[in-house]
Amino acid sequence: MSGTMFPKVAVIGGAGYVGAVLVRRLLDEGYEVVVLDLFIYGEEPLAAVHSNPRLTVIKGDVRDQAAVRQTVEGCDAVIHLACISNDPSVELDPALSQSVNYDSFAPCVKISKDAGVRRFVFASSGSVYGVSDSPQVTEDHPLVPVSLYNKYKALCEPVLFAEQCPTFTTVAIRPATICGYSPRQRLDLTVNILTNHAVNNGRITVFGGVQMRPNLHMHDMVDLYCLLLTVPDEKIAGKIFNAGYQNYTVAETAAVIRDVVRREMPEKGDIEIVTTPSDDIRSYRINSDKIQRELGFVPKRTIEDGARDLIKAFKAGKLTDSMTDIRYSNIKMMKAVQLK
Repeated sequence: MSGTMFPKVAVIGGAGYVGAVLVRRLLDEGYEVVVLDLFIYGEEPLAAVHSNPRLTVIKGDVRDQAAVRQTVEGCDAVIHLACISNDPSVELDPALSQSVNYDSFAPCVKISKDAGVRRFVFASSGSVYGVSDSPQVTEDHPLVPVSLYNKYKALCEPVLFAEQCPTFTTVAIRPATICGYSPRQRLDLTVNILTNHAVNNGRITVFGGVQMRPNLHMHDMVDLYCLLLTVPDEKIAGKIFNAGYQNYTVAETAAVIRDVVRREMPEKGDIEIVTTPSDDIRSYRINSDKIQRELGFVPKRTIEDGARDLIKAFKAGKLTDSMTDIRYSNIKMMKAVQLK
């Protein structure tokens, strides 16, 4: 990794669904990596890289400013992934969620800046647009958050950009819904839920179905974070980028997943799709032309690839008790650990 601009990277929330894959990639590419995480979902997500001499792991809370200071000390860049993730988990304890997802953010940014960090990458969310029937939701589209999760993500963006200066480059990414395999697997995201049910239930239940959702494969998301450590400051400073690929309705996604499972696991026979009503009104598609135009970022993988990755993991016995183990569901895990 000789010659990199940012040889030492802090990943805040580095043992999460995306973080666990990102940390491995950064280590593979020769970066020094410092992870701050509470490890609510156990130590397994980083077990395979635990002995890497270029990895430092700090078990701590993003709300603990001393832990944040220790994490970013000597780091050149920060990738901020830490949050209580998804709408139901946030609604479970709104005060906790505000403290983790919003109140802790400004101190984290300031501590990073004061420590001499030169680049700060924030994982916002494509869900900040809320409900939109616009065919092209670009970065300039009004934000209409329909949940506290979306609201706090949206509120963090201006907090970050207020610290933008020539020696501290800030960028926010609004990713689509991620799919695919991770050592810290989530099975509560659209493609992953549908694949789990098709493989292990023999049927897919679609709630609603007409809601539009943008998707992005895990490895494309990780590719993007790595790219953001290599591009010149002026290309990203103070900017927001959507990051999505395929915009599908939930019903279309279910049909695609069924076809993949039929091809990969013919022994499963016909997989029924059952549609039931839903009160989940979130529906939006995101336009990712800007990131392609300005950074040359084009996703290479599809939701079919995400489903195939999961099928491979099921076949390899990596996702045991996938219908019942609470570790795969953020809301069930948050209820169990009762974080305060």
